[in-house]
Formats: sequence, structure tokens, C-alpha cells
Amino acid sequence: MNSIKIERLNSTFVKEISYILQNEIKDEEIHFVTVTDCDITSDLSFAKVYVTVLDQEKKESTMEALNKAASFIRGELSQRVEIRHTPELKFLYDESIEYGNRIENKIKELKEQEK
Repeated sequence: MNSIKIERLNSTFVKEISYILQNEIKDEEIHFVTVTDCDITSDLSFAKVYVTVLDQEKKESTMEALNKAASFIRGELSQRVEIRHTPELKFLYDESIEYGNRIENKIKELKEQEK
């Protein structure tokens, strides 16, 4: 499958999974999750779904709840996205935003020291 199709699917998955998390899932913890990215393998067998969590103290329990709900979410996706085989979903915490915030804070600290 070509990379343009995969990119389009990644984008569609982010949109649809976000909608499912906000409107279809009963678990309250999952409602405060933001889907930041999706990475589907070229054979469509597996999809890594990257998310951030609003409440950092509940990060681990939220990630657990997401991965428990993965089969339900996959089932919902299969009804919304027309592809022959809906990939297995694995939810992963997106560290990149946290990393970016740390770098931003370091830059601010350095600027303050220069004054």
C-alpha cells in the first residue's frame, strides 16, 4: 500500500478515534484524552495510536483503560472506516509534547539567567 494512502488513513484514524473516545466510550477517564497521532503499518495489521492525557496523575490508569477498550474502539472504527482489515490498536503515551514543554522551559530559564 502506498504511503499517501497510509497517511490518509492515519489522519482518518486520528479523527475517528477522537470522536469515538469523546462520544462512544462510557469510561469517564478516557474522555480527557487527546489523540495526537496514529502510525499504521504498511500491511494494515497494526496501528500505534499516540495520545496525551489531561490529568498527569491519572496517566497510567487512563492508558490501561484505553488499551482495555482497544477492541471496542477497533470495532467502532471498522464500521466507520472502509478498509478490508481494521488494524489491531495499541495506545501509547505521546512523550513529544512533554519533551517540547521541557525544552521550552529550559530556554526560558536560560533567557532569565542572561538578564
